[in-house]
Amino acid sequence: MTAAENVCYTLINVPMDSEPPSEISLKNDLGNNVLAFLILCPSPLEKGDVKLKTEALKKVIIMILNGEKLPGLLMTIIRFVLPLQDHTIKKLLLVFWEIVPKTTPDGRLLQEMILVCDAYRKDLQHPNEFIRGSTLRFLCKLKEAELLEPLMPAIRACLEHRHSYVRRNAVLAIYTIYRNFEHLIPDAPELIHDFLVNEKDASCKRNAFMMLIHADQDRALDYLSTCIDQVQTFGDILQLVIVELIYKVCHANPSERARFIRCIYNLLQSSSPAVKYEAAGTLVTLSSAPTAIKAAAQCYIDLIIKESDNNVKLIVLDRLIELKEHPSHERVLQDLVMDILRVLSTPDLEVRKKTLQLALDLVSSRNVEELVIVLKKEVIKTNNVTEHEDTDKYRQLLVRTLHSCSVRFPDMAANVIPVLMEFLSDNNEAAAADVLEFVREAIQRFDNLRPLIVEKMLEVFHAIKSVKIYRGALWILGEYCSTKEDIQSVMTEVRRSLGEIPIVESEIKKEAGELKPEEEVSVGPAQKLVTEMGTYATQSALSSSRPAKKEEDRPPLRGFLLDGDFFVAASLATTLTKIALRYVSLVQEKKKQNSFIAEAMLLMATILHLGKSSLPKKPITDDDVDRISLCLKVLSECSPLMNDIFNKECRQSLSHMLSAKLEEEKLSQKKESEKRNVTVQPDDPISFMQLTAKNEMSSKEDQFQLSLLAAMGNTQRKEAADPLASKLNKVTQLTGFSDPVYAEAYVHVNQYDIVLDVLVVNQTSDTLQNCTLELATLGDLKLVEKPSPLTLAPHDFANIKANVKVASTENGIIFGNIVYDVSGAASDRNCVVLSDIHIDIMDYIQPASCTDAEFRQMWAEFEWENKVTVNTNIIDLNEYLQHILKSTNMKCLTPEKALSGYCGFMAANLYARSIFGEDALANVSIEKPIHLGPEAPVTGHIRIRAKSQGMALSLGDKINLSQKKTSL
Repeated sequence: MTAAENVCYTLINVPMDSEPPSEISLKNDLGNNVLAFLILCPSPLEKGDVKLKTEALKKVIIMILNGEKLPGLLMTIIRFVLPLQDHTIKKLLLVFWEIVPKTTPDGRLLQEMILVCDAYRKDLQHPNEFIRGSTLRFLCKLKEAELLEPLMPAIRACLEHRHSYVRRNAVLAIYTIYRNFEHLIPDAPELIHDFLVNEKDASCKRNAFMMLIHADQDRALDYLSTCIDQVQTFGDILQLVIVELIYKVCHANPSERARFIRCIYNLLQSSSPAVKYEAAGTLVTLSSAPTAIKAAAQCYIDLIIKESDNNVKLIVLDRLIELKEHPSHERVLQDLVMDILRVLSTPDLEVRKKTLQLALDLVSSRNVEELVIVLKKEVIKTNNVTEHEDTDKYRQLLVRTLHSCSVRFPDMAANVIPVLMEFLSDNNEAAAADVLEFVREAIQRFDNLRPLIVEKMLEVFHAIKSVKIYRGALWILGEYCSTKEDIQSVMTEVRRSLGEIPIVESEIKKEAGELKPEEEVSVGPAQKLVTEMGTYATQSALSSSRPAKKEEDRPPLRGFLLDGDFFVAASLATTLTKIALRYVSLVQEKKKQNSFIAEAMLLMATILHLGKSSLPKKPITDDDVDRISLCLKVLSECSPLMNDIFNKECRQSLSHMLSAKLEEEKLSQKKESEKRNVTVQPDDPISFMQLTAKNEMSSKEDQFQLSLLAAMGNTQRKEAADPLASKLNKVTQLTGFSDPVYAEAYVHVNQYDIVLDVLVVNQTSDTLQNCTLELATLGDLKLVEKPSPLTLAPHDFANIKANVKVASTENGIIFGNIVYDVSGAASDRNCVVLSDIHIDIMDYIQPASCTDAEFRQMWAEFEWENKVTVNTNIIDLNEYLQHILKSTNMKCLTPEKALSGYCGFMAANLYARSIFGEDALANVSIEKPIHLGPEAPVTGHIRIRAKSQGMALSLGDKINLSQKKTSL
């Protein structure tokens, strides 16, 4: 169906509570008791009650739509309603004449329709342009040539009316009549071509040009050829139709491309965003030349920057990403990376995320330096902007992008690291953690950058606010400080961060010193503050009155320890042990060695003392005590074995982890590139476009037709190889074969909409009147509109469509019944109950990926958990995992290497995201009970976590239903 042939619907709202009126009462309403009026006044039709006639006419229309035959009303309406000049009446009459039967049972036109035809001939000559235009629109729906023939002169005359509303509807009426009954106006294309040449109004020109496209394409091309240089001056609605014509012509006849491609180039400069978007899309499909691709991409970028709507930005970004997927286009887009980065001025995080990913995919050695400069500027900008809630997340994205650039282009790391390391002291722990991860990888990979990184790390060390970042920084300094000066600097920074030692004594003195001024006023004697054991006697009272300012003055490490976070103390002990052992190997003087080791041991001992005292908010854990004690023992013995473990094997473990990560990334990139590369076999037939029949051009689909189908929800998905996954698999039987009314529904899911196409079959020998499909929903589903009732003849069938809106990802149920009246029967309404339609959650879940840190964060945040016990007949662990992935549309985040091999148990993390933006996490913990024999099925649990209860429960139900493998 083309755009010109789309059906237009008129909705009439009438309350259905009351009983349907009889034909006699309707006659009285429409005639307004004509006899009484004739007695009382000489002109009853002029003084009739218009409001009453309007309501009566609405009821007549509804009754005719429900299958009622009201032949006696035809003359009443012609006599008492048709002559009225009220605009509402005239509008309703247009609907009435569209649906009323106009022929006798033998197919001949009713005599009364001659009167109607005459009335509409007068309306086509009416001085009011609304009445003329509405009548012309109505004529587009008439299918009777005998009715249209007398009206043709009047329709032609409307082409010359002064008002554009009348002229543009006259063009549509002529087009429809020409398409259905060419003999009535055989010269229509010539007439419209002449009209188009002289017309000035944009909407009239658009309708006329669209008619020529579909009725006589050669004339349309002739007109376009005469005014091709003036196309830029046309209105946007006409320009859109011109783009469609050029696409269709060049699609059908590629030799015409050279003739019209310049016009498409010109339309890229149009003032209308819609025209620019369509012209760019058309240019890409018509030409693969680098200049064409560059012009289209530049147009897309300008649209993204200038359009304020984020949805538009995302759609156009997707088109740019599609361009990038083509290998020959990628090189062209690489030259436009700096233009693409202009999109980062948009505040929306999703747009920025897509833009950074696109820029990262397009970066090359030619433009990486410029990319890094822009990203560095963006990072610095985020440091000064705090009012926007997404600033922290945006900074995180920038850090990750710079990280990826530095890994792919090591020369850039030296420029990036100094800027990023300043963010280690950032309040946003997530961004600082990303910087730390980057620094850790860079210091391991790039030996030449180690002195620079250590120097910058020592500079920002004292300003780090987050304990997690502090632990990571300690580890990096302990692992990579290799010179005597650096080791001394680390020790100095640690002493500075720890404050005065011993910690317990200094804290008690500090508290006692702070209380001296208050003692004189209200507090008891100072000697009672400290017990014989050296602990605080009145800790709670003192801590409650402790000034906040003093807390802020504490060095960072001391503050962490007094807050009870002793895990950082265990990390510090490991760092001190590493640098002390390394110092011993670097410095030969025994006195200095012993002095350094003693200082490190003193720090550990004072931390242990603090942990065992009652000063911290939480006491030290046994694990941390064991770790610090172990480090003390290692330093006291200084054995070569411990030296190797602390100073060599830790670094080797990091190296192995980074190598595995890099290999995994390369593997995923290789898979992506293999998907994008179009492989051509040596024996594939060569397709010559000039020799290809029009119906064989399967690879060249009509983009306009596809986009129209997509907008209407009629896109055909690619069917799976499995025949069970075909369209018939979506058909649900709603009633039994022996029921008087048989019904089945095809469930079509189109993102946020579900379209139910219900086939209803009358299996009886009676006429079923007011046959209504009544539906209700359970879950987060909403019925958009109530299906209208219909009349079914004996053994007749009909299709009823119902739309359901979906608001979230959870299992939904649609249930209902069919009610109807039997014609001529005196009994009550009959009812057939329908089977339930279950909406599958899998239609809304798509595989997605996230980092381990994001997965752990979401796992901690999501409050709804559903634990599913594994109950399956599958005996292989890997096979069960693949079966679950296929059944739930989830993606396995655990690397293949971690899942390879066989050890009797398996743990894997799964992740998916719904089209509504909801996240779903799952952790699969399964094992093979070997003691039960080799044929024993897999056992274990699957834990599902989601933000909403419905998502967690629905996914759990889906896993429960599909756990067992069915044998075909």
